[in-house]
Amino acid sequence: MNQHERMLAGLPYKAWLDGLPEARLECRRKLYVLNTMAPDLREDGVPRVIKDLFGGTGERVWVEPPFHCDYGSNITVGEDFYANFNLTILDVGNVTIGSNVMCAPNVSIYTAGHPVHPDSRNSGYEYGIPITIGDNVWLGGNTIVLPGVTIGDNVVIGAGSVVTKDIPSNVIAVGSPCRVIREITDADRDYYFKDRRFDVTDY
Repeated sequence: MNQHERMLAGLPYKAWLDGLPEARLECRRKLYVLNTMAPDLREDGVPRVIKDLFGGTGERVWVEPPFHCDYGSNITVGEDFYANFNLTILDVGNVTIGSNVMCAPNVSIYTAGHPVHPDSRNSGYEYGIPITIGDNVWLGGNTIVLPGVTIGDNVVIGAGSVVTKDIPSNVIAVGSPCRVIREITDADRDYYFKDRRFDVTDY
């Protein structure tokens, strides 16, 4: 098993061997195109680059530049994926994201990590543990998702949260570390912000 295979298997690996630097360089070439694209070219250009960069996407996908990732090919997103400015995905492990997922500015999704003990860490070994995010999820601004986390469907993660453990479906979760504060119910449908009711009927 080479270092690339070890990386994707969640095993300790060395990032400077077996074609990994070359793969990161190719990713950075694509990111350079995305992040320096003229505004009037983005409507068609952004989806084209993202579909080429990611391992799989839905038909409709949008990422506001700037965006950063390690490989891109280890990221899969569903239909109607939207990310606001400064999304960072460290995809040394697989990142699987469902449909209708929104990322607010400065969201960070980290599959990557290093051993705790300094001797082990200084050996150069690192690891990537996959992250899974379900359908209809909204990650608030400055949310950080850590290695190995699974976030269920229909979840809202509050701004500034650090998600260290799995989050079940149909809940609002906030904080550092992120914790469930309540379920999302049918009663929430009629409100667009806190106690403010919709004044339209097509929601």
